[in-house]
Formats: sequence, C-alpha cells, structure tokens
Amino acid sequence: MKTYSAKPTDVTRKWYVIDAAEAPLGRIATVVATLLTGKGKTQFTHHIDCGDFVVIVNAENLVVTGNKLEDKKYYRYSGFPSGLTTTALRDQLEKDPTKPIYKAVRGMLPVNKLRAERLKRLKIYAGLEHNHEAQKPEKLSVKAGK
Repeated sequence: MKTYSAKPTDVTRKWYVIDAAEAPLGRIATVVATLLTGKGKTQFTHHIDCGDFVVIVNAENLVVTGNKLEDKKYYRYSGFPSGLTTTALRDQLEKDPTKPIYKAVRGMLPVNKLRAERLKRLKIYAGLEHNHEAQKPEKLSVKAGK
C-alpha cells in the first residue's frame, strides 16, 4: 500500500465564516488554526498547504474569560534600553480589535515556511460585514461549552 501525498494542484479550498462573539478567544483560535492547516481533511500532507480560507467577523465583540481583559499583556520591544512597551488586552481591543485574534491564531500555527501563506488566508473584520460574499462562505459555529 502506498502513502498518499497531496500535490498543490489537488488542493481544494473552502471558505468559512466564524463569529468571534460566540466563543472565547482560545476556542476560536484553535478551530481557525486547524482550518488553516487543513488537518481535518483526508488529503492532509505536512509539507503541502492544504488549508481553507477563514473569515472572522465581529472581532470587536470578542469574548474572553476571567480577568484576561486586564491581566493579558502584549509586549513590544524597540531594541533600545527601556524600550519595552506593554499593552493590556482591553487597550488593544480598543485600538485594533483584529490584532488579538491574529496573534492568537499565529501562535497556534506551526513555525515553518507555510505559516505566512496560511495567515494570508485568514481575514479578520471588526464588524459583521465582510466583502467575501462572492466566495459563498459557509457559516461555522464554534459554541462554547456545548
């Protein structure tokens, strides 16, 4: 029996829409990372990008549990002495609500040459409107605790 190896021409990509307000950040990020890598497909091959397109809407109504709005910090370092900047999740959501979702998904993807291409297929929007209706995306529900 031979081992199946997908070719880039064999990959078929679907479009999915996920509402960020219906589940916590980590739950959404794990589902999105799985869809972007294509691990749920039968034709999955490690060295070929088999993933799908994912559109995340309603990022401004992101759900987090516990005290993460104040306790979760994002760090940036300029490279200069005392150049460390910390930003709480609450402030980051006010500034750019798409950034925490992007960083969570990016952290869950494997660090290899395919990560940048996978992240290009991730589209995040702050509101409910998106401009990908022509691709006929399929609504995917990520309910918390059910």
